[in-house]
Amino acid sequence: MTTDTPIEAMFRLDGQVAIVTGASSGLGRRFVEVLRGAGADVVAAARRADRLETLAAETGAHPVVTDVAEPADVERLVAEAVSRFGRIDVLVNNAGIGTPMAAEDEPLEDFRRVVDVNLVSLFHLSQQVGRHMLEAGRGSIVNVASMLGLVASAPIKQASYTASKGAVVNLTRELAVQWARRGVRVNALAPGWFPSEMTQDMFGDESSEAFVRRNCPMGRFGEAHELDGALLFLASDASSYCTGQTLTIDGGWTAR
Repeated sequence: MTTDTPIEAMFRLDGQVAIVTGASSGLGRRFVEVLRGAGADVVAAARRADRLETLAAETGAHPVVTDVAEPADVERLVAEAVSRFGRIDVLVNNAGIGTPMAAEDEPLEDFRRVVDVNLVSLFHLSQQVGRHMLEAGRGSIVNVASMLGLVASAPIKQASYTASKGAVVNLTRELAVQWARRGVRVNALAPGWFPSEMTQDMFGDESSEAFVRRNCPMGRFGEAHELDGALLFLASDASSYCTGQTLTIDGGWTAR
């Protein structure tokens, strides 16, 4: 990146290859569309084959059925991306799960499952992709955390989700510092209340919508397109001197 790079080229990803997990719906699907629109070849990973095939037909993304909690699936995903495209430039760790439940009632196996999907599998895929990026001397990893990795979710009770996303924020810092001098940047997005499968019950529910209007400084939910610029900033060379950061897109929620 040079100082005379045209502004319109700073956010482009032409000739680059990206992996997006949790790609079959919600924010993950949007991320695939945005990266494709910026010129990247995208490997779309998710568990639901039918939705992936639809996404592939509509966007031109390359689908790979993947359960990120299965180590063999993660390794197969990376191998297929490298075999097909010869490189990996961008990784968007978007896959995640979470179900509201009081801490005193949450079964230990459920807590472990959330941490395994949201944190352990994210580390494993970052490690596998990171090895290729380190060998190439460049790359950008974007971890999708949450504003609930920065603050408590009360009155919504989500001990496992908030714990896992808080860990993602600090893992982002650690990987960034370890790999900074070797050309690999690691940052995180921390969305607020956006439409997704995990939040779908909140939309159309008057008490949930009133809760967000009352507590969010902007007084509303986020719209999917409002993450586009932040994603492209972190994925592209527009953020070439940015690593270890968590970019919070939450309508001011965590600034209260």
